[in-house]
Amino acid sequence: MKRLIVYCEGPTEEQFVTAVLAPYLWKMNVSAAPKGAGGVSRYNIIKKDLIRLCKGDPTATITTMLDYYGLPSDTQGVANATGTLYEKAQHIERTVEEDLGNLDNLLFNLTVHEHEGLLFARTSAFDGIANEKQLAELQNICDSFETPEHINDSFDTSPSKRIEKIIPGYSKVNDGTKVALNIGIDGISAKCKHFDRWIKKLTTWAKEGAQ
Repeated sequence: MKRLIVYCEGPTEEQFVTAVLAPYLWKMNVSAAPKGAGGVSRYNIIKKDLIRLCKGDPTATITTMLDYYGLPSDTQGVANATGTLYEKAQHIERTVEEDLGNLDNLLFNLTVHEHEGLLFARTSAFDGIANEKQLAELQNICDSFETPEHINDSFDTSPSKRIEKIIPGYSKVNDGTKVALNIGIDGISAKCKHFDRWIKKLTTWAKEGAQ
């Protein structure tokens, strides 16, 4: 069985890996486990952690769930990223991989713009957490952007801030995981192009060498 370690932004992503991603990949003979970053305020911290993980456990593949929103400004590739949102994210991913020495077992991935944005892939999945009025407000937000991943990166209007404003008492870890489970990996992939790109890479890797 192949092993995947997911270096995560925080507890919300860790729970997503455990409850949603790991069961999805288990069907492909992959054992996936989260690894908390413990703070990503500086790029050097991310770099040192990833090099240590990759070189310390070469039999495992290391990937990441780090938010494009809030990424340390000194992260390699950020300063000269141009083009569309997706082009910028992919440029940063490639640049970071190059900066880390193109490690064979590293698949650097950004969540665009942040994890909570993925939950807008199907706002009806908030049913049971939100009432009809709140569900309508969430859908109105989703309808005003090109995709859930385009819901923006301002401090006051990031996806998580929008959800918390509409649903008082919303728990990013517990409620967010319930919503993600309701949508499922395939449901998120259908609406979130960059997330889908990551999942396809993981799926391709999982199938490599399989009989």
